[in-house]
Amino acid sequence: MEGRTRIREITASETPDRLASDDALLLDVRADSEWRVAHIPGALHVPMSELETRLPELLPDRTRQIITYCAVGSRSLHVLPAIEELGYESPVSMAGGIVAWQALGFPIESESGLSEEKRERYSRHLLIPEVGERGQVRLFETSILLIGAGGLGSPAALYLTAAGIGRLGIVDDDLVDASNLQRQVLHSTAAVGERKAQSARRELEALNPDVDVITYEERLTSENVDRILGDGWDLVVDGADNFPTRYLLNDASVWHSIPVVHGSIFRFEGQVTVFKPPEGPCYRCLFPQPPPPELAPSCAEGGVLGVLPGVIGSLQANEALKLALGIGEPAIGRLLLFDALAARLDEVQVRRDPDCPVCGERPTITDYIDYAEFCAT
Repeated sequence: MEGRTRIREITASETPDRLASDDALLLDVRADSEWRVAHIPGALHVPMSELETRLPELLPDRTRQIITYCAVGSRSLHVLPAIEELGYESPVSMAGGIVAWQALGFPIESESGLSEEKRERYSRHLLIPEVGERGQVRLFETSILLIGAGGLGSPAALYLTAAGIGRLGIVDDDLVDASNLQRQVLHSTAAVGERKAQSARRELEALNPDVDVITYEERLTSENVDRILGDGWDLVVDGADNFPTRYLLNDASVWHSIPVVHGSIFRFEGQVTVFKPPEGPCYRCLFPQPPPPELAPSCAEGGVLGVLPGVIGSLQANEALKLALGIGEPAIGRLLLFDALAARLDEVQVRRDPDCPVCGERPTITDYIDYAEFCAT
């Protein structure tokens, strides 16, 4: 509080008049990447780490009034003592930064290829150094295929669409049922009886028209999986609810070299991992054989807490975005186990099996099999 009393701030609404009447100079102290995304016209750009070396050269007149700004007014306030030590008289900071400036409708400029509308929509991504303009453009260029528009697919699709994924494919041949609405938040009561793929497409296009939503109103089978995966997908988010589809998707994704973000749910428990051979295991490394049906009933048979798919599907979307952006530590070789009742997230290391029949060193399964029979036996 003492620092804020001693170091003066002005509001964004006061700044234009101060610039006009006092021959003041706006000084942008943000990083180069932030400047390129958006900056105030006429501002001088000197990153805060370079102020002591560059500001005296660029602004030799120590009597000129300086108004510093950053994103929200924190860094611009912090650098005022350093500017005073350089001999500049009574610098001030613009409270609220460029965010407050934009909120008032004042003009900005950009050196990026993003339109003003896109900069506004994805502004919170652009502020993150790990994403920024380059990362957002990368998301625009990413194609993600979603298997299933149900419990897991609903939150995953919503967040990937909101993030600005360029192409989102949805594979689902099911109809919206009233029993789905307890957890499948992508669909509404009005959509009961409608194809899930169509219901999903309508809601996602309404959420973000930037995203190209492509639907496959068919069940994933050995006959169509090559055609669907061959449509240029960078990664797959697996929201399937049955073992034959999971094994089919696994084998096809290994042969097409497409990473899969896997998720599964039952009652109060969920799992998330990323399959990306040869960096890590595939689904068959984790589950060489499907469990007996009596040990793995479906949600329709055993039930599921309505909020659980939201947690697991959101974790899947998070892993998908990390893979698309090339940031963080994807859950490759790590199985995340979530217990909703205990509010606990555990982790199990999963190794790639060199003897795996699909992704191993000497694969024995090199073509599609009868997955329904395989899981039944």
